[in-house]
Amino acid sequence: MAIRDWPATERPREKLLERGAGALSDAELLAIFLRTGIRGETAVDLARRLLTRFEGLRGLFEADRETLCATPGLGQAKYAQLQAVLEMGRRYLDATLRRGDALESPEQTRRFLSAQLRHHPHELFACIFLDNRHRVIAFETLFRGTIDGATVHPREVVKRALAHNAAALILAHNHPSGVAEPSSADTRITRRLKESLALVDVRVLDHIVVGDGEMASLAERGLL
Repeated sequence: MAIRDWPATERPREKLLERGAGALSDAELLAIFLRTGIRGETAVDLARRLLTRFEGLRGLFEADRETLCATPGLGQAKYAQLQAVLEMGRRYLDATLRRGDALESPEQTRRFLSAQLRHHPHELFACIFLDNRHRVIAFETLFRGTIDGATVHPREVVKRALAHNAAALILAHNHPSGVAEPSSADTRITRRLKESLALVDVRVLDHIVVGDGEMASLAERGLL
């Protein structure tokens, strides 16, 4: 049965308009994005199959171009649309933490860092540079590493802090393994950076480790 023949309360688009996007399942949201199904499958059926095939939305969004385009029901156009949706999401979150904004909550900062770092297959080390009122000056990725580590040079972090005339900063890096638990190396480099930055009167407010759906704050753990 075609979706247009379903009861109005069960059609994804009408359900969204009536109850809001939060009321929809992943499959229903994806069906709205897909718009149409293929022969023998409604858009919802196709969405469910794709979520099973890619083990959820994240697997679908992070699949490579060749794999997606070879999947029945997708193709070059849908791949381009998916990438555009992802980038719009990142830019939306980026706009919530733009220059001149004060950090209003730890949750806001974590959402931003998760969007920036979580999806990368290699370890990235980044900083949010802040002024003396904790307003954002800039976000920069400073070091890139292999799948299991990035070499961090305190001298370079100090140089960038001085270049931005920062009074404080938040350190962040991702763990491609998905496990956000800080390592002993994470603790050591945090202390080295804190000591180096203190020499130029720049405070380290936190070091956040981004995992797969979880995050760890060294400040909250008393490791700064």
